[in-house]
This record gives sequence, structure tokens and C-alpha cells, in this order.
Amino acid sequence: MSKVIAVNSGSSSLKFQLFDMPSETVLTSGQAERIGQEMGTFTIKYNGEKHVKNLPLPDHKAAVNLLLKSLNDLGIVESLDEIKGAGHRIVQGGAYFSESVVVDEDVVEKVDELCELAPLHNPAHLVCYKAFKEALPEIGHVFVFDTAFHQTMGPESYLFPVPYDWYTQYKIRRYGAHGTSHWYVNRRTAEIMGKPVESLNMITCHLGNGASISAIRDGKCINTSMGLTPLGGIMMGTRSGDIDPTVVFYMMKKLECKPDEMDTFLNKRSGMLGVSGISSDARDIQAAVDEGNERAILTVDLYTNRVINVMGGYYMQLGHVDAIVFTAGLGENDATMRERVLKKLEEGMGLSIDYELNQTIHGKECKISRPDSKIEVYVIPTNEELVIARDTVRLLGL
Repeated sequence: MSKVIAVNSGSSSLKFQLFDMPSETVLTSGQAERIGQEMGTFTIKYNGEKHVKNLPLPDHKAAVNLLLKSLNDLGIVESLDEIKGAGHRIVQGGAYFSESVVVDEDVVEKVDELCELAPLHNPAHLVCYKAFKEALPEIGHVFVFDTAFHQTMGPESYLFPVPYDWYTQYKIRRYGAHGTSHWYVNRRTAEIMGKPVESLNMITCHLGNGASISAIRDGKCINTSMGLTPLGGIMMGTRSGDIDPTVVFYMMKKLECKPDEMDTFLNKRSGMLGVSGISSDARDIQAAVDEGNERAILTVDLYTNRVINVMGGYYMQLGHVDAIVFTAGLGENDATMRERVLKKLEEGMGLSIDYELNQTIHGKECKISRPDSKIEVYVIPTNEELVIARDTVRLLGL
């Protein structure tokens, strides 16, 4: 029996789950939020209870120390020596990493080099890793990359039609994201279907505030919607997704803004928030739709259109599709969004959906297609933390 901790850090947050392996029992979970702000929040769940503290969290090191102290104080572990490994989610692994790896100095240098491709994420991942390494110097660490699953794409999918030396000299290409999630739901769906993952074609839809869609043939990714960074692809909560590049140049002149300011517009002020003028949260937008708000209605129509355009393209690229899978915050919980998307695809893909069943599904595994559907359709909650824990155990030999 080994206890391993799965860590998912953002620029101002730290999420965690402590597993007892190999039983895969979650002993505790929680998160630190608003790290680096005047007042932070630390939440830890244990034995069915939620403990919440509001206190300053000046940096990730402080959050890590509070987390480890809480494990002791709540009796979740008698000693920190019980923790034998830590697995860390890393957003950007570039072309260096096609699978999870044990962390050493070379790995850290490569992840640091890739910070410019994920400036909101990779630096925070490294700070968090170093904080855990300092607090628990005797344990092994594993990096699990969001981009690794997508490394099986061919150049026809990952290259952009720009000067080729941009790729050879500057590594400009499609890397994708959410790979751990796409990998998990692909394997889990195959397991539920009772078929080898190597015999199935799927379209997996990780739809949340950040969102991506992947085409998977025989268990390998052949295309994914996010691009060089998580800004590319379909419309998201605050991100624009793919747009005509001329919009960037044109609006920079009109607004007399600098590249960093335009980056803020596209990453933080676009998407659902930008179009609706209401919120980046789909629940708020749906409430406005129910009230007849025209911009909210336009927002959900635009979002649906962007999603079905990608799914339709992947359907043609795959040749045939055995299953469509919805996961992540919207994918798992927003039944109305799923219905909008599936109704647009019904005729072209030969779908037959139990929409009454679909409306009852929130955050649980379920097949929502009928027996006569040409493609099976599932809702599968993602579990990136479990993948991280499994890879940590496997690679550290625990």
C-alpha cells in the first residue's frame, strides 16, 4: 500500500487528491485558491466533511505547507513519510514528452523552456513542484503532460500552414491540451463498451471553461482542437478560440494596444463572456437565455455551431465513429448544451438520443444514445487525478 498525491496547480490555485494505492481510494481532496492575492481560501474534504479556511496564501510554497500540515492535523496521515510519491499535471510538454516521466533536472529544464508556450501554467507547475520537493525531499515526483496524448498526431494535423521554418526553428505547431482527460475517457468508454480501445474510433469532447475536442483512432489521437496554446480551438468561457488572424492586427491598430493587451482581450475577455456581456459561466448564460436575452441566445448558438463544426470535421477525418463522449464541467453537467449539439448532428451522423434520459444526467457515467443509434453517445466524468496517481505508482515502482 502506498499513498501518492496528485497535484494540479494553476497560476493562482492548487488542487490535490491523496490516493491510497493500489486500491485507488481517495483519502482526501481539496484546493487552495487565490494564491498570491490579499486573501486566499483553502478547502480540504475528509470523511465526508469540508474544512474551509480563509487566510493569506502569499505563494504556492505557503499553500503546499498548509496542505501538508492539514494532512497531519486532521489525522489523514500519521506521518508525512507515508506519502511515497507526487504526480504533477503539466500543461505544456511540447514535442519533448509523449508520455509521463520521472522528474529530474533535465525534465525540469525542458518544462521551464516551454514556459513561454504556457505562461499562465508551466511556471506555476514548476513553483509548486519545487515547493513539494523542498517539503518532501525523499519522495519521487512524476510529471504528467496535458500535451503527451496528442503527440501521436501526424504532421497533416499538427502543422500550421505558415512558413515551414517557423516549425523547425521556433516549434510552432499544434500541441493541444486536456490530453490526460481525453486519454482517460477514451479508455473508460472502451471499457464500458466491452471492446478493445485499439478497435474503436471516438470523438471526445472535453467541454468546460477551457474546452477541446479530439479525434481518436484505435486509441491514438489523430487530431485535437486546441493549438499552439490553450487559446486555440473552439469558443470557451473567456477564450476566443480560432479567429481570422487579421482581427488581431486590425484591432490592435484600432485600440492602439500592445501584444500583451491583445492577449488579455483574447484569453480573458472573449468567448462566452465577450459575446454575451453577461458571464463566462454557462449557467448564468442559460438563465439569461430562459429570460429571452438575445445576446445570451446568440452566445449559445455560436458555441453550438463552433462545436459541431469541429465534430463534423473529425467525423469525416475518422471515416467512421463508434462513440461520442462528453466530459468536463459542461460536458458532464450541462444537459441542455449536450442536447443542442446532438440535435444538430442527429441527421448527418445517424444519431438516436434519449433526450429525456439526457436531461437527468449530471456528473455521472451514462449511455444516452438509443440502441438504434449508429454511434453510441456517452457522458463520462473525467478523472485526470486518477491517471496522475496511476502513472506515479507505475513509474516510481511503488
